Amino acid sequence: MFEKLTLIGIGLIGSSIARAVKLKGLAKTIAITTRKAATLEEARSLGLGDIYTRDAAEAVEGADLVILCTPVGVYADVMKQIGGHLAPGAILSDVGSVKGQVMKVLEPLMPAGVHFIPGHPIAGTEHSGPSAGFAELFIDRWCVLTPEPGVDPKAVAKVEALWRGMGMMVERMTAEHHDRVLAITSHIPHLIAYTIVGTASDMEEATQAEVIRFSAGGFRDFTRIAGSDPVMWRDVFLTNKDAVLEVLQQFTEDLVRLQRAIRRGEGDTLQSWFTRTRAIRRGVVDAHQEEMEPEKAARLTKEED
Repeated sequence: MFEKLTLIGIGLIGSSIARAVKLKGLAKTIAITTRKAATLEEARSLGLGDIYTRDAAEAVEGADLVILCTPVGVYADVMKQIGGHLAPGAILSDVGSVKGQVMKVLEPLMPAGVHFIPGHPIAGTEHSGPSAGFAELFIDRWCVLTPEPGVDPKAVAKVEALWRGMGMMVERMTAEHHDRVLAITSHIPHLIAYTIVGTASDMEEATQAEVIRFSAGGFRDFTRIAGSDPVMWRDVFLTNKDAVLEVLQQFTEDLVRLQRAIRRGEGDTLQSWFTRTRAIRRGVVDAHQEEMEPEKAARLTKEED
């Protein structure tokens, strides 16, 4: 599908792309670049690519597809390094979970003749680094593409085919709509998880030890989410702040409503709320959108084969 794929950044998502592309034969050559020597050597030891370099400009030379897999906060700096080295007709994409700010920052830096097709594979775990990736991460998950009107439809179709080749379902939407949807489905849940786990860490030492020792399923889920890459999530909240603040305001109002119901002993209100939200959980399960760990993904893939 592609002669040369360059991955800039090789954490969970980048390394999973490398593994899936190799497994499915979606690119002849994979070039990997990252600023940390230790991370690059880890990727090399895992055999994730064919070319390894810390020079991003060198990595993108001759590439027909370049995917940014770094935190969104460094996109502009990366683009300044690679912009003059992107081949005419090349496709530039990314995996960031914010799209509006990404497009605002990158489009003015885009060289003529390069197709910019922002993307967001909605998949992941709380783990990070080259060793955290696995080829099955994307299977039956959604990837959202947010190309601007007028972008070459053939280039968009190639990026879409790449993600489908790795097992994903693909949807196209505007960047603004993407950011609002992800604010409620991903960004706010992470903010809540960081807050709750942070509250536990602020408790007195004896209580904190008991919270950890007697963690029930709900708190364990929060600690899993709160274990995600702090740099990535810092950048997410700073670059999608409008949508996050809008949804956070609505969440705060709902939380106050439930607080009032508890204070007043309004059992019917609480039961009605919990019944309605329980249906959302069933919908998530029915849509097969639960988190997929490497072992479970590999087992399911083997069973299907």
